[in-house]
Amino acid sequence: MRQVFNILLSFLLFFTVYYLLLPSPNFPAPPPGSLRSNEPGDMESTYRRAYFTNYSRSDILKYYSETFNIKIPFQILENYPPEEAANVIRDQTKSSWLQELVHPWRESLLINGFYPTKPTEQINIGGVHYISKITLRYIPSAPVTRLTVLLLASVCCYWLYKEYAKV
Repeated sequence: MRQVFNILLSFLLFFTVYYLLLPSPNFPAPPPGSLRSNEPGDMESTYRRAYFTNYSRSDILKYYSETFNIKIPFQILENYPPEEAANVIRDQTKSSWLQELVHPWRESLLINGFYPTKPTEQINIGGVHYISKITLRYIPSAPVTRLTVLLLASVCCYWLYKEYAKV
């Protein structure tokens, strides 16, 4: 029984290392027909971009869940209150909704959507009306960092196993 457990544990560790060493996806491309924002706050960081678009929330999330993918599709979609956009995207970001696509133990992509409700907030650029503005924040991680976290978690699990095996 112990030998079967060791084989399963070795397989799990090998699979986890393989998953953590897969290359990170690039910053995802904008949805087709979208216009990149050139506002100063949207161009401060290489890991944050904003686009004006006519896509709905479900279309945007479907598009990014398909394009922000790795070979093994472990992807979690998390939902946040729009008030959190000021903390995780930028301090003056307007928000109607905020969601995050996460590859566990790897990178994540925050997607903030803003739908104007007041007449003064309407988005008209170059004679084209857009129904929303989306702001993306990409949070990458290095493979060395991922493997270090895996090593530390494995050591902690081993210590816990040894401690509780005595009980």
